[in-house]
Amino acid sequence: MQIIFWISLFIIVYTYVGYAVVLFFIIKILRIFRKKKTFDPNYELPSVTLIVAAYNEEYCIEEKIKNTIALEYPANKVNFIFITDGSTDKTPEIIARYPSIQLMHQSGRSGKIVAVHRAMQEVHTEVAVFTDANTLLNKEALINICRHYQDPNVGAVAGEKRVQIDDSGDATAGEGFYWKYESKLKAWDSELFSVVGAAGELFSVKTSLYIPVPEDTLLDDFMISMLIAEKGYRIVYEPDAYATETASANTKEELKRKVRIAAGGIQSFLRLTGLLNPLKYPVLFFQYLSHRILRWTITPFLMIFCFILNFYIVLAMEGDWKYQLILVVQVVFYGFALLGWIMQSRSIKVKIFFIPYYFCMMNYAVFAGIKRYMSSSQSVLWEKAKRK
Repeated sequence: MQIIFWISLFIIVYTYVGYAVVLFFIIKILRIFRKKKTFDPNYELPSVTLIVAAYNEEYCIEEKIKNTIALEYPANKVNFIFITDGSTDKTPEIIARYPSIQLMHQSGRSGKIVAVHRAMQEVHTEVAVFTDANTLLNKEALINICRHYQDPNVGAVAGEKRVQIDDSGDATAGEGFYWKYESKLKAWDSELFSVVGAAGELFSVKTSLYIPVPEDTLLDDFMISMLIAEKGYRIVYEPDAYATETASANTKEELKRKVRIAAGGIQSFLRLTGLLNPLKYPVLFFQYLSHRILRWTITPFLMIFCFILNFYIVLAMEGDWKYQLILVVQVVFYGFALLGWIMQSRSIKVKIFFIPYYFCMMNYAVFAGIKRYMSSSQSVLWEKAKRK
């Protein structure tokens, strides 16, 4: 029983903290033997098409357009495609005012990935860049992304997601903290070998490597990039190409987003079985297991199991301070999470409780996501999470 407890605790700690520590030390060692990466100043940037899939984005599309056409890149090498399939508001009309943007629109909504596949049929450039309609890119984003393609082993480049957190002090403050932590992990993953999947806010692929994923795919950005990794190419992380968006409007909206991501994570895990071969992909398998699979499968269950088992051991082994201390730490942590939940529902601003609450909410989303995927109730037509 004690052995099972320590194994469970180890997996939990490794999933959320230990992997980062291991990565940190590996990277420190590698930097001793590896030369710092440099870019050839004479490299001729590839031709690129930036694709934006927009569904009823009337409230933000004009700002997105102005941000897009202001991006720095050789004018003769960049194209813009905005696809608005199914939109029923003025989004297509607004885009049509800008002749530098190719508008694709048809009635009927079939989901983002179907729209992206249709847009990709119009792409004849060397690189395709995908970005969300509700995010704003820094001016140098395209240049900073595309310079990585001078390395023939790079098949995709992931940009950084940045979340604007205001001073409201609500539980969505945990979202900003989470993405800062995730960004650091992605940077280390990339330096070790490859990022484990790209986020749809901003990523790019070599057009020749693009594989259309099934139309029922929930995490299309993750699947598209990982299929390229499965071919033996690296996914590089570029923090100097970033997409900024506001935080979710509230924790209810953030939970809704996390549940569908968790459902998509399970679907991806079941479909990307080729990456589960440690002999063929030794480093990538290690990264995929540590950074994604454990989070999307057993670790949330182990958290509950470990808490219950800890209680049982303390009752059965009176006086063993190690188990008592671990139980106290767990009770305090989950107590903080409970206080965060109570305070956010009453609009009380104490940020120290919101990180434990956000962490627990993320893990609850895994349970809900697995249930939703297994019951086939997660539609590919995602309902957008409202943002501030």
